Amino acid sequence: MRIAVLSDIHGNLAALEAVVADIKRRGVDGVVNLGDALSGPLLPQETAQYLMASSWTHLAGNHERQVLSPPISDDDPSDTYARSQLGQAERHWIGKLPHCRAFTDEILICHGSPRRDNECLLETIEPGRPRLATAAEIDERLGDFLAPVVLCGHTHIPRAARSSRGQLLVNPGSVGQPAWDDTLPYYHAVENGSPDARYAVVERRAARWRVELVAVAYDYRPMAELAIRNERSDWESILCRGYIATPPEPAKAR
Repeated sequence: MRIAVLSDIHGNLAALEAVVADIKRRGVDGVVNLGDALSGPLLPQETAQYLMASSWTHLAGNHERQVLSPPISDDDPSDTYARSQLGQAERHWIGKLPHCRAFTDEILICHGSPRRDNECLLETIEPGRPRLATAAEIDERLGDFLAPVVLCGHTHIPRAARSSRGQLLVNPGSVGQPAWDDTLPYYHAVENGSPDARYAVVERRAARWRVELVAVAYDYRPMAELAIRNERSDWESILCRGYIATPPEPAKAR
């Protein structure tokens, strides 16, 4: 069994199409999309239609939940743009998606952690940058879920790890947004340092699960130019370099 694992597309259809071309070259038995597929200043409607036409297994991330929620005063501008672009059919589709479910008897898929769509499974947020979570932190977030393989997204950080029980834990990274930052619970940034689109392939061979983390080069300039036209110049550095445009600020607890 070979499964392609995608997450955090964020409306970047060009990156998604490059990943799909690479997946077809490799040959897989199935594809899972772990959510946060649409939010961003790029092509949320077109990306939704592309995904809806697929036979993949899809999850909703925290941004799908936020896009479907009523606007708030300090709304994420990426959510605001996606909300303005999506039609009724696309809203209905994402509204039916869970954030966590069993994919097979051996594979659990979730956007963040099994218990929350906005909780990091493999990282812990600290001032400045997330750090690798401790074994105890990961075990607590896994709770009683015992699947041999757990696939998660949310942080955009490609990583493969093991729980204390020996479970294979995989974050494929982000297909379409290689850097991001946030001020909650204090300022922190994630920067992968490359514009490449990321995904993973998990494979069961000789009764053992293995993983390959994949980086795919693609033409990111049209997406960066689109972001600028949509008044999100901050995405130019994100898409072209995999870095936040301005250096991270000193952390201030909130």
